[in-house]
Amino acid sequence: SECYLIMKKILILTTSTGEGHNQAASSISSSFENSGYEVIRHDFLKNNSKILTKLFISGYEISASFFPKTYGLAYKLTDTSFTNKLLSLVFCFTKRKISKLINSISPDIILVTHPFAVNIMGSLKRKGLNKPVIVIVTDFKAHSTYIDKNIDAYITASENTKDDLAKRGIDSRRIFTFGIPVKDEFLENKSDIKATKNDDYFNILLMSGSMGLKNISYVLKELLNNSNKLRITVVCGKNEKLKEDLLKEYKHSIKDKKLHILGFSKDVDSLMEYSDLIISKPGGLTVTEAISKNLPLLIPFAIPGQETQNVEFLTSNGYALYIDNLLELNLTIDNLISNPKELEKMRYKLSKLSSCYSKQRIVGLADKLIFK
Repeated sequence: SECYLIMKKILILTTSTGEGHNQAASSISSSFENSGYEVIRHDFLKNNSKILTKLFISGYEISASFFPKTYGLAYKLTDTSFTNKLLSLVFCFTKRKISKLINSISPDIILVTHPFAVNIMGSLKRKGLNKPVIVIVTDFKAHSTYIDKNIDAYITASENTKDDLAKRGIDSRRIFTFGIPVKDEFLENKSDIKATKNDDYFNILLMSGSMGLKNISYVLKELLNNSNKLRITVVCGKNEKLKEDLLKEYKHSIKDKKLHILGFSKDVDSLMEYSDLIISKPGGLTVTEAISKNLPLLIPFAIPGQETQNVEFLTSNGYALYIDNLLELNLTIDNLISNPKELEKMRYKLSKLSSCYSKQRIVGLADKLIFK
């Protein structure tokens, strides 16, 4: 019972616009649990407002999938401090509910993985909430909805993100480059998997993101025309129809190609370990998983908005390659296969970046803030 008395309690606020925020929440949850914390995870939209949930989550999925340019424009236009004032009004009711929740469970610390909750927590802090709040920025450039000077600490995925937040008025002493949390499996080195690669096929992992965007079928079509020996593993996410369509279309064998078509996979860490290259849209979570695995990334398309900003960060630092025309795809692949040193260079840069990442340091920071 004595142990129970000193058990620290953390409230983690997340919601489901894209799978990245939830994944970050669940992987950091396990680190806090392993360190003896009681963890309460709370979907602040789903549990508070059905209308806002529908509006934001369905709105995000539909606009990002079908009207990406409109989504990109909206992202750009909302990247101002005025948006935060507007969100304060929209979340007025949600804020009251979260305030009640905090009073009833009395956590020692609050951690946030979604920018909309930053607005709510900043507002509660201004009204006298005296619990420390940590925010995890799940992209490589912070949108203005992340900005609030009342937040105690920010976790970012790179020094670039840190500089960006500092330029927007956040005290750099409150910003820590500990990385976007990913599952432990992505942090393990599985050299036994690498040892099973004993043929001369170049291994490509083709991922569509959690929404299973159809664009990957065009990428696959191009890859199958490549003249090299390729082993291509396609992960269709939760898009069952995409998986069925691809299985139907590629029943026959194709010369010098080994094709594996999967739906939603829980073994992405092993698939990454086995691969020489990942081709994917640049969502914050997939990118961080690839960085943790030091796996070079080729980006054939990006949803305008945070993903195009991720592209900018990744390509300017030599962590990824971007093509804006599918006709360039096979030329790029051929170049990487004939110049393995290019891939090595990218792997080295990725390993330097991922060496700063640590979920344990996030837990250590929480301990410090609680006992400050």
